[in-house]
Amino acid sequence: MMVAGVDAGAWTTKAVLLGGGKLLSRGLALTGFDQKAAAQKALEEALKSAGIPLGKIERVIATGVGKKAVPATLKQVTEVAADAKGVSSLFPNARTIVDVGAEEARVIKCDQTGRVVDFAMNEKCAAGVGAYVETMARALELTPEQMGSLSLQSSKTIPLNSQCVVFAESEVVSLMHAKTEKEDIARAVHDAVASRVGCLVRSIGVEEQVVFVGGLARNTGLVDSMKRNLGVDLAVPENPEFVGALGAALIALGESGGK
Repeated sequence: MMVAGVDAGAWTTKAVLLGGGKLLSRGLALTGFDQKAAAQKALEEALKSAGIPLGKIERVIATGVGKKAVPATLKQVTEVAADAKGVSSLFPNARTIVDVGAEEARVIKCDQTGRVVDFAMNEKCAAGVGAYVETMARALELTPEQMGSLSLQSSKTIPLNSQCVVFAESEVVSLMHAKTEKEDIARAVHDAVASRVGCLVRSIGVEEQVVFVGGLARNTGLVDSMKRNLGVDLAVPENPEFVGALGAALIALGESGGK
């Protein structure tokens, strides 16, 4: 039995292939303006990596903001359901899941069986998500990855008061004009994101084990800020951006008999 899960995100689209209950391959494509084409590209990349033709895939389940655009999809599942399934397979003791992506952040609470018991989302504003980090990095003339590493060199706490991306960017520019060190501004940006996401986590309660997933979980600076904000350690999977696609694939596997 070979199945696929596709996570059609706002910035990137991810695909995961499972065969015989094991992970076979992954594929990733920039989403751009054509979600359908991005989904096809990510799936084709995963198929090519595994050396498997599309006809061998018996079931495809999609998740993410563009899930309805995924071709050859028999079913769509929510991002919350996909995250819970993917994380529980990697971290059986997970009770709190933090997922920060390009356009939204979500926090999920699970029970000991991996079942979702509560969740909260921030999707009304870019504050607290990847778009915010990307904009601030651009203002600092850094990549998000560079800004993440640079922030670890700072031990200063500088508040960013504006939640709006536009106003926060003006604050960053003002700090630069005031000759504030880049590493201190970088830490301030990550602390601001961590503060907003931390409020989401506390709205449903912090219960360990806490697992951090999504594209922003690759940002070492943000991981550090989240740890300090929540006061707990965070487990981060090796490929945090693929957890949603993995969860969708596992759901497809379960619905196909699990073999």
